[in-house]
Amino acid sequence: MAKYLIQASYTAEGTKGLLKEGGTGRRRAVEEVVGGLGGTVEAMYFCYGADDTVLIVDLPDAASMAAVSMMVTASGALQTRATPLLTVEEIDEATRKQVAFRPPKA
Repeated sequence: MAKYLIQASYTAEGTKGLLKEGGTGRRRAVEEVVGGLGGTVEAMYFCYGADDTVLIVDLPDAASMAAVSMMVTASGALQTRATPLLTVEEIDEATRKQVAFRPPKA
């Protein structure tokens, strides 16, 4: 499973829906979407500031995350950012990989 941090801001229309459904209703909707793709919601919090909600979700693959992102964006209710999250072990594995890279010459 791939883990993602999702940060989202509601549009005016999305906020109207949140006011009508409440946080519990929105979490249930998120769980249905993520669960329908074989994933799970690890955490969901509402906040204020630049973002209205933040989530950590597990999805089977990047294509599943892309599908969610496109569906949510197309709704017009939210603006989102998804950041892949890597475990400490995945970073350890990355540090052991040999990468052939030549920086541009000045």
